[in-house]
Amino acid sequence: MKTTFDFEKPIADLQLQIEKVTQVAEKTQVDMSATVRELEEKLASTEKEIYSNLTGWQNVQMSRHPDRPQTYDYIEAICDEFIELHGDRTVKDDKAIVGGMASIDGNPVMIIGHQKGKNTKERQYHNFGMANPEGYRKALRLMKMAEKFNKPVITLIDTMGAYPGLEAEERGQGEAIARNLMEMAVLKVPIICVVIGEGASGGALGIGVGNRVYMMEHTWYSVISPESCSSILWRSWDHKEKAAEALKLTSSDMLGNGLIDGIIPEPLGGAHQDPAQAAANLKEQLLKDLAELTAKDSDTLIKERIDKFSNMGVVTE
Repeated sequence: MKTTFDFEKPIADLQLQIEKVTQVAEKTQVDMSATVRELEEKLASTEKEIYSNLTGWQNVQMSRHPDRPQTYDYIEAICDEFIELHGDRTVKDDKAIVGGMASIDGNPVMIIGHQKGKNTKERQYHNFGMANPEGYRKALRLMKMAEKFNKPVITLIDTMGAYPGLEAEERGQGEAIARNLMEMAVLKVPIICVVIGEGASGGALGIGVGNRVYMMEHTWYSVISPESCSSILWRSWDHKEKAAEALKLTSSDMLGNGLIDGIIPEPLGGAHQDPAQAAANLKEQLLKDLAELTAKDSDTLIKERIDKFSNMGVVTE
């Protein structure tokens, strides 16, 4: 069953009208091509109008679409080959974060990302993309391996946040994320980070320190989700739309505030409408940055990365 959001109702209505007119034309053998053409033109303009003016909350909804491409989808689409690596060598293999050695048009890379899962069974298996400490320690192990063999690191971010369970805290969730931030800041190889869905809190930032940080067009990146923000400020989720606007969490907001390096465009209607085109757009940006960043020495990469994050924000006295 196709998922349609409330704000997409005008589009769904026009699509239904086109379908009905087409069925009538086929049944009655009456030429209704002019009517169909008129409706298709109206549909195209309506889609353009709606998708180019999404609110913060509508972007959050788009990022959560059940058919949206995830890390495995992008790996399959953009990589020539991929060898998945498992485990953190301490506790276990956290399925919320996946990664391994890959090749993109002949360029060897280490690719790491959150994986949510597409159905109930997969979501339970991957813990809905919410990593435990061992997930971040696995990610760091793979990054250090990439550093050892002088291979660039690509991270794909898509999480509602790090897993908040008691056992995660007992195993050092905060320490694991903090260590990743520290180690990624001084990693001697290029790092490219892309938010492909949800980018929530430290769970996203734990694999989000890079020389280049991008967001897909209909994604969000924030210290807290709109629902959690609403529950803290108003003791209810009812104000999540208002919270989403206040958080300035969309890709355009983040770019305007200088917190990311660019926006990777999505097909009209979101990445789930044309996953192949979304993957092609991502691959194009990655290849461009790989060519640029691999030409730099490690000292330059580290300095640029540290300066990039140190210069974020505005201080007033």
